[in-house]
Amino acid sequence: MKKNQVRALIVILLILAVFSVIAFAAPFKMTAVFWLSYIFGVISVAVQIYVLKTAFGKSEKVRSRFYVFPVAQLGVVYMAVQLILSIVFMIFAAVVPMWVAVIFFAVLFAAAAVGFVSADAIRDEIERQDDGLETSTSCMTALRSMIYTLADKCDDGEAKKAIQNLSDEFKYSDPVSSEPLRDIESELEDGVAGLQSAVNENKVSEILPLCKNVNSLLAERNSLCRLNKKK
Repeated sequence: MKKNQVRALIVILLILAVFSVIAFAAPFKMTAVFWLSYIFGVISVAVQIYVLKTAFGKSEKVRSRFYVFPVAQLGVVYMAVQLILSIVFMIFAAVVPMWVAVIFFAVLFAAAAVGFVSADAIRDEIERQDDGLETSTSCMTALRSMIYTLADKCDDGEAKKAIQNLSDEFKYSDPVSSEPLRDIESELEDGVAGLQSAVNENKVSEILPLCKNVNSLLAERNSLCRLNKKK
């Protein structure tokens, strides 16, 4: 368990301890309403363990972390409201009807549960979208990285310039892949691999034609990207 989670768990246990001290040290009438109030108060504190695991125990991606706070905040708000209501109902335990306490606590718990489920579902969807985006950009990211390193390995001035120009073309190309681009990107991968091999083996005569071929494939891919976005 991470240090922050341990600290949060300690705080939760302290809150439970303080609530229990208030409940049993104060001269409340220990009626059925008192015990119901105490039980729901304990539940609201125990729920924080679930919130802790749900909010901070999943992905650590930047966008996903943004959605940690609504989940955690909802948990804290529910606990605070429930503890306050529990103490109020304990104070008036001798005069408040049981059905009033049941309705108040049940409605509050149900509202919190719906909120937890909704916030967590939104977070899961954001994580799913992040995973899909990472996958869809992995091909172009890898090709860019390969091209960027080739210019420094090339000693011929003209060949170096051609590779640098190709590097700029990759830099400003749409990074997102899709199913219709699979074939052209496969050809692009082969072309870049051939260019990398030529540079590593210092086959200067092959570098310019290979750069031209890769540039042509990249232009075709970018055209397909634009066409697919218009559909």
